[in-house]
Amino acid sequence: MKNCKVYLNEKVYEVNEGVCLGVFLRDNGFEGLVCGGHGKCGKCRVLCAGGLSEPTETEKKFLSDEDIKAGVRLACQTYIKGDCTIETDAGGKAVIKTDGEMPDLELAPVFQEYGAAVDIGTTTVALCLYGKSGELLSRQSALNPQRRYGADVVSRMEAALKGDGDGITSVIRECICSLLSKAADEAGIKVCDIDGVVITGNTVMLHFLTGTDTDPLTHAPFEVKRFFGEVMTAGELGFIVLYKDTPVYIPRCVAAFIGADTVTAVLSSGIYKSGRTSVLTDIGTNGETVLVHGGVLTACSTAAGPAFEGAGISMGMGGSAGAIDKVYLNEDNEITAHVIGGGKPVGICGSGIVDAVAALVRSGAADETGYMEDDPAVIADPVVVTQKDIRAVQLAKSAIHAGIRTLLDLSGLSCGDVDALYIAGGFGSYLDVSSAAYIGLIPSELEARVKVLGNAALSGASAILLSKPLFDVSADIAKSVKVAELASNPVFAAEYMDRMYF
Repeated sequence: MKNCKVYLNEKVYEVNEGVCLGVFLRDNGFEGLVCGGHGKCGKCRVLCAGGLSEPTETEKKFLSDEDIKAGVRLACQTYIKGDCTIETDAGGKAVIKTDGEMPDLELAPVFQEYGAAVDIGTTTVALCLYGKSGELLSRQSALNPQRRYGADVVSRMEAALKGDGDGITSVIRECICSLLSKAADEAGIKVCDIDGVVITGNTVMLHFLTGTDTDPLTHAPFEVKRFFGEVMTAGELGFIVLYKDTPVYIPRCVAAFIGADTVTAVLSSGIYKSGRTSVLTDIGTNGETVLVHGGVLTACSTAAGPAFEGAGISMGMGGSAGAIDKVYLNEDNEITAHVIGGGKPVGICGSGIVDAVAALVRSGAADETGYMEDDPAVIADPVVVTQKDIRAVQLAKSAIHAGIRTLLDLSGLSCGDVDALYIAGGFGSYLDVSSAAYIGLIPSELEARVKVLGNAALSGASAILLSKPLFDVSADIAKSVKVAELASNPVFAAEYMDRMYF
């Protein structure tokens, strides 16, 4: 087996012949393998030339003849056969939501001098650094580097089963260490002076963080052997920038797909003690929804898929420069769009795809079934929305909506009984509520009662960091939640089909 020289973005690497280009790029920090390298999404496009395998039939489904002639390839389908040159485009800096509403709390920090709260999201990682008087010293964020193993938790668990578990754990630990260091630099302190950390996230993310086997979460009955609600040390978690005995608090999860992030979002929102009938939903790859009624918390998780994270959409991307994030209809019933950074659009992010679908339906370009006579529909040249994109949004929005209505039905309630609908998470922070209600992502009856929380999971983690008794409160919340199983629920099945329509 011979060595090949790979020239990547002005650097030279020695690579064995026969290595998959996608694997090589992933191991060198490329985060474009949205579907985990299975050739399902067509997002890992790179410009390359030289000793490479011939284009596959899978590539030809995503790339035009002109693309291939110009040297565009799908990294996950291409193998290195000799010396070659590769160019990638990492895109602009992502816009990541790190702020949210903090609850009232009594200051009793879990740290002595400086503490950090972290939210590990499937797509992003966010961190807040605080001083002992409760002052916010720094906010930091990054794209979750585990994205190179797949855009969603299922793809990453599949990668772990194939032997990539250590790598998935390693990159998230490195990411957190990097954010801790950046926060310390901004605050003008030594990173090792951070002497307390709280980390929230969904159940799978916390398994990966701690190096816990995710196999039981990949198949029925989806047993959780580790709910957390633990205090570990920085040394146990490989946080080499901190003293090894620094305590790291990890709040308790509820179930396989209702994690600590849902618990800390409930904590920060205060709905668990409000005495009102409220619904909280975090709209993402997994749509976690919690209903509070009569002091009882009931939760469910719906597999919405990655459409609202920009994945699974033909020209989907994260919320970074070049992404369409807002779409409107002007007075002439024509579609106009806003682009993050103000330049030429290159793709569309989650909030943009919701607006775009709403605009297409409002304008008559798509009917109530989602059918478009003219496919694809141009949003802002060269960005388009295809019929397949519409279907992906329908599947995602019907899952979220049906989950909300099923929880209400299980408690003998209707939308009229709900005092408030809280929307948590980064995606929800940029969501146009009127568009969401129009397409049926949320019940239209609740549009006027929506309250956007921002990154409620991170706010909850920050609350625990600043008030130690809330760690036990979060555990009590997690233990009290009743989980509604939707798979065999006839109401959910019926609602899921009904909510496909616009």
